[in-house]
Parts: sequence; structure tokens; C-alpha cells
Amino acid sequence: MSRVTPYVLIKGPEQVLADRALAATLEDVRRVDTEVIRLSAETYQRGDLQVHASPSLFGGHKVLVVQDLDEAGDDLIDDLTSLVKEGVDDITLIVLHKSGNRGKRALDALKAAKARVIEAPEIKTDRAKSDFVTNEFRVAGRKATPDAVRSLVEAVGKDVRELAAACQQLVDDTSGLIDADVVETYHGGRVEATGFRVADAAIAGDAGAALTLLRHAVAAGVDPVPIVAVLASQLRQVARVATAGGGNSQALAGRLGMAPWQVDRARKAASGWDGARLGRAIQAVAAADFDVKGGGRDPVFAVEKAVRVIATERNAR
Repeated sequence: MSRVTPYVLIKGPEQVLADRALAATLEDVRRVDTEVIRLSAETYQRGDLQVHASPSLFGGHKVLVVQDLDEAGDDLIDDLTSLVKEGVDDITLIVLHKSGNRGKRALDALKAAKARVIEAPEIKTDRAKSDFVTNEFRVAGRKATPDAVRSLVEAVGKDVRELAAACQQLVDDTSGLIDADVVETYHGGRVEATGFRVADAAIAGDAGAALTLLRHAVAAGVDPVPIVAVLASQLRQVARVATAGGGNSQALAGRLGMAPWQVDRARKAASGWDGARLGRAIQAVAAADFDVKGGGRDPVFAVEKAVRVIATERNAR
């Protein structure tokens, strides 16, 4: 017997979570005689839902999957609303809706029909990505240190699907505790990881190390643009934490939308800065951002200059 209600709404923009919710729901309802029919908002034609919802000559259970309701035209919205209000027999209707008010009539009908709602919230902030990584390892029965979680988010965190794949790779290819050294072995050469190492060294005032890392990255073909982006992001975090007042890392992270390890790192870095010097460092990175995006003649020189300014301001007294 299926544990799933006749109507399921998977709601939210995070595609990895939505895909997993869909796969889990299909697994719950799948029987030997189950037929899965997928309908796309882009190619939908009026009446398609009703045709597929009609009883099959061969019997069996049908699962209708409606993709991208938030992009649907009036034909799909009208048909879906009508179908839900009329009711279905031996059918499971699964609807995916990323965000927005498009398709509200159909969403309201699903709500009235007591559809099961599965949330797929956006994983956007580094705090949310850290929580995601920690949970991935927990579900897989593995433990990872906070530094390992931080390193993985820094190296791969731009894309959640890629982040999930990186977690799975570490689970499959390693054993025991997952620490920062393990992550470094697999992902230390990534562009994002390089940018964070450059930023850490510059903000700590170690111009020599920062410039060496930067030049190695450039020699390996890394574009200056993402490195400047990381410099800007790290300085902004230091500024936000420095002006946010006291409180434990967990509470402050919640207020600022950061991960606790980011708060700890920014606090440590902020101890060597004051507002005026931090402001000048941020201005230097803003100038570099303009140069590397076409405003200057030499993008590499622009980043090097910003790194030198950051380190100099950190060491000024």
C-alpha cells in the first residue's frame, strides 16, 4: 500500500532537493503495474492531463508528474485545477513548483485537496551549504570535522549539485573521519579553494604567501575574476562580524546568514583591523573588480595590487 496521498506538491527552487523528493515519492508509489507519465509546462497542450488521467485499457496505477508549474501557461493551470477539483482515481499526481505566484489557482486547489507538500528550499548562504554538507555526511553514516565542511564549501560550494557529488565522492573513496586534509587532497586545486587561500593570507597580512598563491593560480590558468570575488566576500564578512557586536558564534551566524565557522574565522581576522583600514582595503578590492572585468589593462596586476594593499593595511599601525 502506498504511503503517498493522491496529490503531492514539491515546492521550492533547489533542484537537488526537488529531484530527490521526486525520486523518493516515485519509489513510494511504484508498483509492478505503475506507469509514470511526465508532463512539461513548456510542451503542454490543453487536455493532455485529462487524457493521461483517464483509465488505462490495461488497468494499473498511473503517476502523473507535472514539471515546472511556475512556468505553466493557462492551459496547464486550467487543466490541473479542474483535475484536482474533480478528483482522481488510482492516480498519484505529483506537481513541481519552484517559486512565485504563477499557477496559484492550481496550488490553491492542491492545498484544498490536502496535498502532501515537500519543501525544496534554496540552499544559497554558506550557512545553509554547511548544514547541507553536514547532513549529507550524517545520512551516509560518516563524520566530518568543521574544518572539512568549511573547506568543501569553499572549494565546491558555488553549485549545490556539485557539492552533493563532492560529498558522495568523499564518502565512496575514503574511510574514517573526513578532515580538512582529506578535502584538500580531493579538492584543494579548485579555483574557489585557491581564492580563499589567497584571501586568508592577504587578510592576515602575509603579502608574500598571498602573492605566491596568486601567481601559482594564474600560472595554472585561474581567471582573476573569481579570486577578486572571494577577496571582496571575505572582507565583507570581516566588516559585518566586526560591527555586529557580541554573542556566541551560533547566534551571530543566524543573524548574519553566515555559517558559525565563518563567524569564527572573521572574528579572528577582525582582531587585526580597524574600520578605516578595512574601508581602504575594501575600496582597493572594488577598484580591482572594475579592472579585472574590463576596466583595466592588466587584470593580474590589478589583483596583485589589491592583495598588497590589503596586506599593507592589515599590518599598518
